[in-house]
Amino acid sequence: MTEKWVQGEVVSIKHWTDSLYSIKINAPEIKFTAGQYTRVSLDIDNEEVARPYSFVNSPEEPFLEIYSVSVPNGPLSTSLQKLSKGDSIKVYRNANGFLVLNEVPIVENIWMLATGTGIGPYLSILKTPNSWKRFKRVILVHAVRYEKELTYQDTIKELKKKYGERFIYITFVSREKSENSLSGRIPESIKNGTLEERAQIKLLPENTHIMLCGNPDMLKDTTIELKELGLKKHRRSSPGHITTENYW
Repeated sequence: MTEKWVQGEVVSIKHWTDSLYSIKINAPEIKFTAGQYTRVSLDIDNEEVARPYSFVNSPEEPFLEIYSVSVPNGPLSTSLQKLSKGDSIKVYRNANGFLVLNEVPIVENIWMLATGTGIGPYLSILKTPNSWKRFKRVILVHAVRYEKELTYQDTIKELKKKYGERFIYITFVSREKSENSLSGRIPESIKNGTLEERAQIKLLPENTHIMLCGNPDMLKDTTIELKELGLKKHRRSSPGHITTENYW
């Protein structure tokens, strides 16, 4: 093991569904900024297999946490799913990624749009108290296929209890009816105004920033619809309204 990797230990693993799971890892040497990702690695059949994973925990919490979906025939994701408390897991020492608040302008409303496990880095950010000093309101949008995939509800409830009307949580369920969720996809809901109607907040260039994290199709199609509203990609050299991160 090179010095680039830290030997961690599994503290616990939570199985949300047959394919969704979270792992807490004891690796206190790892430092990161909320919203960033690292790589984790296992030795599988005498070969080191590594993949990127975002942190779900805030930097202030004692254990690292990753949120993953088991991919059929995916050597690492299926092996991670089988880990138990006390097992070893390697974590890359250096964190990366620009889905962090110091890359985002201070605005009135911050929208955090996610599909699937893409909600992970947003939870890391929202569990960090300093993040709430930057915005008047936070709108967290989570799109999944089935209602059972709306995970981390205890965390959501804690945030709602702590921040009240400043925190708006909106869910989408695409493959079954869900009483409290919108149907369909995020891009269409922006196009037809359903998302703004549910949030009771307009997506206006003068007071809005949108973070997108999830599958590439959502990012691409949502960006198209946001541009129709006058919003543009955010870059250091050309400040805008849209920050994105592909989640595979």
